[in-house]
Amino acid sequence: MAGKSPVTASEAQRAALLALSGSRDRGEADRARALLLTLAGWTSSKIAEAFGVREDTVRFWRGAFIVGGVEALKTRVAPGPPPVKSEAALRVVTPLLEAPVADRRNWTIPRLRAEIEAREGMRISRSQLSKALRKKTSAGGGLGTR
Repeated sequence: MAGKSPVTASEAQRAALLALSGSRDRGEADRARALLLTLAGWTSSKIAEAFGVREDTVRFWRGAFIVGGVEALKTRVAPGPPPVKSEAALRVVTPLLEAPVADRRNWTIPRLRAEIEAREGMRISRSQLSKALRKKTSAGGGLGTR
C-alpha cells in the first residue's frame, strides 16, 4: 500500500524522538531517526535504504511507535539470569587493560582467559570473553582492545 504514513506526533513526542535520536544505543537512535524521517515525509523504502534494513522493519518501528509511543522504540534488556561470567571477566580484565601502556603486558584472549580463571576461579569461552569486551568498548568503556 503506497501513500502517506499515518504516523503523527505531538511536539512533546517530536522532542523525545529528537533526544532519543542522539542515543548511544545505535538501535534506539536509528528507530528514532526513522520516525523523524517518517514525520518529514520519507517513504518506507527510502528509510529502509538509508538504514540498511527491510521496509517491513521500518513499518514495524512505525507500528510500535503508534501503539507505544517513544518508549516502544527504546531498547529493553532481555529477561534472564545476570551475565555472571561476563561480569567476573570484566572485573578482572578492566584494570589490566586500563593500566598505562608502558607498564602493561601484551594481553591476548588466551592470557586474559587464564588470568580470569586464576583470579575468579571460573572459565569463560573465547567467544564469550570477546563479546563481553566488545560490549564494554561499544558502551564507551574505552578498553581499546582492537
